[in-house]
Amino acid sequence: MARKKGKKRSGRMKKILRVGTRKSQLALIQTNHVIDLLKKLYPNMEFEVVPMSTMGDNILDTPLSKIGEKSLFTKELEVALQQKKVDILVHSLKDMPSTLPPGMVLGAILERDSPYDAVVLHPKFKGYTLKTLPEGSVIGTSALRRISQLKKNFPHLKFMDIRGNLNTRLRKLDEADTYAGLVLAEAGLKRMKWDDRLSQVIDPEQCMYAVSQGALAVECRTDDIETLDIIDKLHHHATLLRCVAERGFLKKLEGGCSVPVAVYSKVEDGKLSLRGGVFSIDGKESVVDSLEVQLPSEDVAYKKSFHSAKLVQFSNIIAQHESHDALQKAEELGIAVAQRLIDAGAKPILDTARKHNEDEIAKKKAQVRKMEADMKAKEDKSADIVRGKKRASPAVCPLRHILLGTKKPSEEELSMEEPQDDDIAPKRVKGGGCPLKHFASGFMS
Repeated sequence: MARKKGKKRSGRMKKILRVGTRKSQLALIQTNHVIDLLKKLYPNMEFEVVPMSTMGDNILDTPLSKIGEKSLFTKELEVALQQKKVDILVHSLKDMPSTLPPGMVLGAILERDSPYDAVVLHPKFKGYTLKTLPEGSVIGTSALRRISQLKKNFPHLKFMDIRGNLNTRLRKLDEADTYAGLVLAEAGLKRMKWDDRLSQVIDPEQCMYAVSQGALAVECRTDDIETLDIIDKLHHHATLLRCVAERGFLKKLEGGCSVPVAVYSKVEDGKLSLRGGVFSIDGKESVVDSLEVQLPSEDVAYKKSFHSAKLVQFSNIIAQHESHDALQKAEELGIAVAQRLIDAGAKPILDTARKHNEDEIAKKKAQVRKMEADMKAKEDKSADIVRGKKRASPAVCPLRHILLGTKKPSEEELSMEEPQDDDIAPKRVKGGGCPLKHFASGFMS
């Protein structure tokens, strides 16, 4: 639960707090949840929601692991935060890289909802589970972490990439016979009030969850002391400790959506425990280990003011009113578990996974270059035929710089019309759209 409202601070408090978020329905639900909590703490404060699109929202045809960009769902939001167009950002913490841009920090970690993965089955498979589905049934998920673990535990199933927001993925499941089911985060389904679609919650013994899955985070500028003080009351003690440990684990392994890394954590009887795992893409190899640490008594609280002490970060998180001793132990626990995995042979598995994804990214770039060359050749041929008329301009895809990693996309480029299936041939899309947009796989430096 969020911390109760403390004593009223002297001086003037912000009257309006601008809250940045992604545009998806789930993101807006999560943002409004954070705002509702803040309204209870600060009834006289007003809030302005500023929705934005991110690269991850605009690239819907490529698995996240093959895009080659760490901040898929956060970069555009963090630019707005840096430019002071918003005061805070609301994120699903699992989308946050293990390292944040300079000047950014996580100022609140809210109480975690279910961290587990869940199965949503096609209506014709009602009553089934992953174990009882027919041989060769196709399960939709783009998460390497899920695929690598589930391949090992359910070898009779096949796995296929699926992208899009929750609404899109469920529509793809229901309107076609491609997928027997999907694997999604249980927390997202429940926040969308789609509990009735839950067919199975996957036991962590079969599939450990992603780092910080199920937890919401509020990001802020490190120099915005007033806002940090406002959102600090949203911290949830047990969730904070678990996520500090999990993010410390992830950072030590230099993991992300491009490598199959998973965790399981809990706070119980004054102890914090963490189990972590690294898995090969084919599910045949894995390294798993766990540790636990005794936490200091909660009575020994850290009550330093934001104005009277240096702000100390633990896994990019500031929690000024929590025990720093406990937070340090949590971060060290995550690092220690990661080191045990490295010592046990996790590094070659991680290196192989990264190499696989680098090769996939290189193939995608080659496809982009070939299609662009084909476009230019076709236009050159047309110009030779139509004599006496002005030669057509070279067929350069407006998104080529994005695809080849040489330029940040402009708002105009990201808003270009998405081509339909029969627009994939080398031709201009009606309305000025880009024929290569479906290849926009986020290859940015």
